[in-house]
Amino acid sequence: MKRFERLGRIRGMDPYREATEIYRLSVAYEFPWDFARSLELALYRTYAVPSIGRLLARTAELTDRTQKRYDDTSLLLDTVVEHGFGSEQGRTAIRRINGMHRSYDISDEDMRYVLCTFVVMPKRWIDAYGWRRMSRHETVASVVHYRTLGRHMGIKDIPRTYEEFETCLDDYEAAHFAWDEDARRVSDATLDLMASWYPRPLAPLLRTATLSLLDDSLLDAFRYTPPSTVTRAWVRRAVRLRGRAVRLLPPRRAPHFARQNREIKGYPNGYEIAELGTWPVPGVRGCPVRHTGVPDAAAG
Repeated sequence: MKRFERLGRIRGMDPYREATEIYRLSVAYEFPWDFARSLELALYRTYAVPSIGRLLARTAELTDRTQKRYDDTSLLLDTVVEHGFGSEQGRTAIRRINGMHRSYDISDEDMRYVLCTFVVMPKRWIDAYGWRRMSRHETVASVVHYRTLGRHMGIKDIPRTYEEFETCLDDYEAAHFAWDEDARRVSDATLDLMASWYPRPLAPLLRTATLSLLDDSLLDAFRYTPPSTVTRAWVRRAVRLRGRAVRLLPPRRAPHFARQNREIKGYPNGYEIAELGTWPVPGVRGCPVRHTGVPDAAAG
């Protein structure tokens, strides 16, 4: 297989009828590392909205059980990608997502914003750091895939195009990013988690590298001291060079899903999809995405 052969296959597919298959090819074959990193940062940036970050701190899921929350979120979302909305595994993942959040409330605007991060941040990351840019077919397929997921999650007034998703995200962040002490605790816990995946002596370096990849609006919201201009330039250059190196490698022949990521630490002996996730915390209402009770049949 030649380096761009799979892209040719993607361009020959229908991005509306075959959206999840195209998205699966992009996630599991073309850009597995890039999607993992960009979706980590997509979820991370939602903490800068105080209503989201404060609630996550109150539930303690991202401060006291950070690794488990990371694992479960990655595995549940990726189960749908790997197996599809109509599969038994996909339906189970959606039931678990809906069930674990049914007791929580949040505004429709926050729900749409979180969904927007899943669509917009991977494209921005890949276009900046990937071995090639995302094609229009892949972008449209990503939109269709997450619009479908959003409907199963009960999210209202979902944007219809990538451009609408991007505008929704940018406008919402401009209006709502702000300092919150509890959200900063969630952010610190997440940065500590990312550093914990590597040898301990590298932790300060990895924290600086991660901060170097954040935009100024995020750094301001969390009141982090920005890394120097030189440091930020070198870190971003290094990530771009990684993409150029990947371009020279043979194309991936076997899929790579989130369950295979070395960052997934909590289930060395395997897991049951129906047992993933969290359960409501007594006295706490709200979560980063509200899930309504979608009938099981709708999950297919």
